[in-house]
Amino acid sequence: MTSRLPSLNGLRAFEAAARHMSFTLAAAELNVTQTAISHQIRRLEAELGVTLFLRLKDGLALSDEGQTYLPGIRSAFQALRHSTQQLFESRANSVLTISTLVSVASKWLLPRLPGFQQAFPEIDVRISASTGLVDFRQGGIDAAIRYGRGEWKGLRADFLMADEIFPVCSPALAKTLSAPAQLTHHTLVQVSGLTANDWHAWLTAAGQPTELATGPKLTFDLAMMAVQAAIDGQGVCIGRSTYVNDDLRAGRLVAPFDLRLRDEMGFYLVTPDESADSKKLSAFRAWLSEAARNTFV
Repeated sequence: MTSRLPSLNGLRAFEAAARHMSFTLAAAELNVTQTAISHQIRRLEAELGVTLFLRLKDGLALSDEGQTYLPGIRSAFQALRHSTQQLFESRANSVLTISTLVSVASKWLLPRLPGFQQAFPEIDVRISASTGLVDFRQGGIDAAIRYGRGEWKGLRADFLMADEIFPVCSPALAKTLSAPAQLTHHTLVQVSGLTANDWHAWLTAAGQPTELATGPKLTFDLAMMAVQAAIDGQGVCIGRSTYVNDDLRAGRLVAPFDLRLRDEMGFYLVTPDESADSKKLSAFRAWLSEAARNTFV
């Protein structure tokens, strides 16, 4: 007796036809023609040397041999489906897709990410840089790092950190600044959008005329670009700790004044309620919270 397995296509056609008791429905499930199903099953019967189906006037019926053969074949295909599903689920559970702002990704998250990868090598991290809100149901995103007040309806928002706001500049330019009043002689660098009022707020707290904020300025739509302009000596940037602390530590930037303002809003890790406590998100949340606590100089 041969140990060679019969045609896999034939076995698949047999299992589907026996499950539906219809060549037509089996053909629709397998996306082939009814004729193809019929041919595959006849070929399988020829290989096995038995009749599997009785072609009756009012439909199909399994022969005695078909009834004997079906349980093992059905079990084998169920095992294949289960193993394949487990593979997909395992893969999905090992991939963590994070949406965040471009500047947060480049200036804060990416330099720290190797620490997470070292701690959790089994999790495949993917970063999606976006300024828009995330549709977790359709976007394939597991979590988002967002700036605001933590009020996102239907989502879990875990506070990470709040920025401190203060001027920064290159070490060379800092030598020309001994008091905030001297800012009048320099180009002010800022970021548009939600943080466009930072210079006005800081100058007010420093007791300086806010007219300074209406003078010559360089305005960028990304914080990473504004920070780079300051590093290059193009002006004094109104910095935020999330974006500038690494450069301060490295000596690429200097904070020429002591005054720092605490931002009322902050950064949050935002996740869907239904998956917020999954293993991969719990691991990322704990690691991210610790990284945020170590952000400030």
